[in-house]
Amino acid sequence: MDNRAEIRQFLSTRRGRISPEQAGIEPYGGRRRVPGLRREEVARLAGVSVDYYTRLERGNLTGVSDSVLDAIARALELDRAEHDHLYDLARAANTSGRKRAASAAPAGVRPELQYLLDTITGAPAFIGNNRLDIVAANTLGYALYSDMYRGPARPANHSRFIFLDPRAHNFYTDWERAASTNVAILRREAGRNPHVKGIAELIGELSMRSDEFRTRWAAHNVRRHYAGTKFFQHPVVGLLELNYQVLGLEEDPGHSLTVYPATPGSPSEESLKLLASWAATEKIAESAQAHARSQ
Repeated sequence: MDNRAEIRQFLSTRRGRISPEQAGIEPYGGRRRVPGLRREEVARLAGVSVDYYTRLERGNLTGVSDSVLDAIARALELDRAEHDHLYDLARAANTSGRKRAASAAPAGVRPELQYLLDTITGAPAFIGNNRLDIVAANTLGYALYSDMYRGPARPANHSRFIFLDPRAHNFYTDWERAASTNVAILRREAGRNPHVKGIAELIGELSMRSDEFRTRWAAHNVRRHYAGTKFFQHPVVGLLELNYQVLGLEEDPGHSLTVYPATPGSPSEESLKLLASWAATEKIAESAQAHARSQ
């Protein structure tokens, strides 16, 4: 990922979405060619010179201080995810020249993590890496994403499934939202891990093969994704409303644990029990793991 281009496009798209009225400033300078703020207006709000802000927006964050980044974040009304992303871009700008591209995260996990997954029996759970691959799961995790494992590509990948597999349009009750969220998460991961070769390769592949992905990628949106509720239309048990929690794995950089419990006593809890029974009968976990080993 070209860090300078990423900085330039991220800052210009954030600037373009805020009108002078929203920013609480009096517009000036005659007819405006764009609806958003001008560079000089952002500079004024951030308390820096126009020349300095222009340099930053052209992609040069080398040596920029935290206080300046915070001031720009306030001026552009960045949310927490966007604020973090700006810091990630600045960090990459100050290290990219001294750091070689890293390889993709390992395809598997330590045995102890698989043991942990296997102790979670009442909810789907999986471990993902920073390019949104599923690298390990429990039985219900494999069962929840059984359609993802029908495709030939391994490791199973959320982005590939959403944008390249027609089954995803049925699986996600709101595919548009799922697609936009997925891209926003992937862009944040790309900003946090600019030297991971596998992320850049995935982005390149999806940009070539999916207009839907390419359009969303150009928006430069980012998102934090740690807790909430998701809805799935599973082909076997129907509608599932599941809560999700995402936990970073400190001893395994680039990996996180996601668990999808249902609300106790809800129809979705009963559906998960049916899903577990189906998964055991069909040997879903064994099938997914065997396919992964063969690839």
